[in-house]
Amino acid sequence: MIPQFSDHAANERTYLAWLRTGISIIAFGFVLERFSLFLQTVSESFGGKSPVEISHGGREAGLAMVLAGLVALVVATWRFASTERKISSSTTVPYDGRTVLFMGGLVIVLALAIVYFVVRPMLAG
Repeated sequence: MIPQFSDHAANERTYLAWLRTGISIIAFGFVLERFSLFLQTVSESFGGKSPVEISHGGREAGLAMVLAGLVALVVATWRFASTERKISSSTTVPYDGRTVLFMGGLVIVLALAIVYFVVRPMLAG
């Protein structure tokens, strides 16, 4: 029997949830970036403005989402390994929620950026 198996299993489930979240953020960023490119191509093919003139920051927002997803994956992996060592250790370690607050803040900032990039063209037009 593995000592503290339920704690290790909970740590692994949390890690896998963060991996899914990171991959989802990356995928959404990729879709956002590609959709922006699609809109630029369609606009140009119908004789509209050049892609530089119609850019509303979708490509930049998509890149930011991909980078944030990568940060989420790195932080999740670091936290998993750190928690694994703490569970296996015989010493008592106080809880530190700064990582969770950081990741939550990052997701909130990304959500606000997406709202900004969605609303900005509506206000300009």
